[in-house]
Amino acid sequence: MSLTFSRMFPLGGKAPAFELPDTVSGKNISLDEIQSDIATVVMFICNHCPYVKHVNHEITAIANEYGDKGISFVGISSNDVDNYPDDAPELMKETAAKEGYPFPYLYDESQDVAKAYMAACTPDFYVFDKDLKCVYRGQMDEARPKNDVPVTGEDLRAALDAVLNGKSVTEDQKPSAGCGIKWKNPPTLFKTGS
Repeated sequence: MSLTFSRMFPLGGKAPAFELPDTVSGKNISLDEIQSDIATVVMFICNHCPYVKHVNHEITAIANEYGDKGISFVGISSNDVDNYPDDAPELMKETAAKEGYPFPYLYDESQDVAKAYMAACTPDFYVFDKDLKCVYRGQMDEARPKNDVPVTGEDLRAALDAVLNGKSVTEDQKPSAGCGIKWKNPPTLFKTGS
């Protein structure tokens, strides 16, 4: 289980558009369809990652709590399912049901959406304001599978509370950490050397 950190999408950057199949409903869903006029949370997650499993209950809790306040959520899995069959779309649907995800769980087969968002790990969290400008990207909280920090979602919650209260989100943001996205062919920008 090698640890990978977020690449930190630029604050103020516009959310890249997407349209992907939702493994729960079977329909294609676009960013325009789920965009909230308050805030939209985009999460890169997957089924098999121990870092995601460790916080899944809190992801569901936050999405339920803040969804009731008008913030929209979407989960996206971009992993290579040929080499990581536990992340296959039919199993994504099962995971969504088991975890009680109250949001669409989309499959990014081409991995183009992950690349557009500069996603690097699972979980990786992004908060966009009503204009789809990035106000937060990074960790949900300090909890990891091998530390004793309780799972509270405090970093993500603080960002969402700031948006709801019309305040600026602090720019002091810590990268998320988890399993690296399982690339079919590692993107050029991730490769080292020539």
